[in-house]
Amino acid sequence: MIFFTLSSKTHLFSYIGPGMGGGIIAAIFGFIAAFFLGLWGILYYPIKRALKNKKLKNKMSSKKNINKKG
Repeated sequence: MIFFTLSSKTHLFSYIGPGMGGGIIAAIFGFIAAFFLGLWGILYYPIKRALKNKKLKNKMSSKKNINKKG
């Protein structure tokens, strides 16, 4: 079916107004934003948790070192 549509010799005349162009641009920006926000959501929280755990681990080890000296 696609082959017959693309191989057609007739010309199709249509007008796509500025509203349709704006909608397409908005849709493209929406897809790009959804991709990057999804990537951010997937990567941000595990990295945040890892940094928090590292900070807590450093804090606990520094407390152990103070207790050993004192």
